[in-house]
Amino acid sequence: MPAGTHAYRIRPADADDCELLARWACAMALETEHKQLDADTVRAGVAAGLADPARANYFIAMRDDTMAGGETIGTAVGTLMFTREWSDWRNGDWWWIQSVYVDASHRRHGVFAALYAHLWQLALATPGVIGLRLYVERDNAPAQATYAGLGMHDAGYRIFEALLRQP
Repeated sequence: MPAGTHAYRIRPADADDCELLARWACAMALETEHKQLDADTVRAGVAAGLADPARANYFIAMRDDTMAGGETIGTAVGTLMFTREWSDWRNGDWWWIQSVYVDASHRRHGVFAALYAHLWQLALATPGVIGLRLYVERDNAPAQATYAGLGMHDAGYRIFEALLRQP
């Protein structure tokens, strides 16, 4: 893991973050895939993920600002979710990074790097985790450059899918 992560505070998301995470998921889909998601379906999906750590784990990057009176105000500036995939080839778990979103005003300031560093350290400390993976749109060159800059590489796979029903 490259050095140079920024001083964002990373915290686990909880049920109170559901609306924000759902809004960010819809924004990410629109920005990266030009897909307009059904907000109610996404909200229900995020709620289900937050309620069941076997399904998903969300983290939120917080930027803490100290006000004139010494009070600290935390602002949520980005998120990622990870899920697990068992690998019989390696007898361990891949952690898949998904639902990455950084608020537009905080992009290119190390928010994702801080989230990634947090997940990297958690994965290192968790027995049986063999690595981190993510998928990225073919045409999303800025995201690909970010991931490569953190030491990730193209694993040489393409994703195929067959939807059973429309959400």
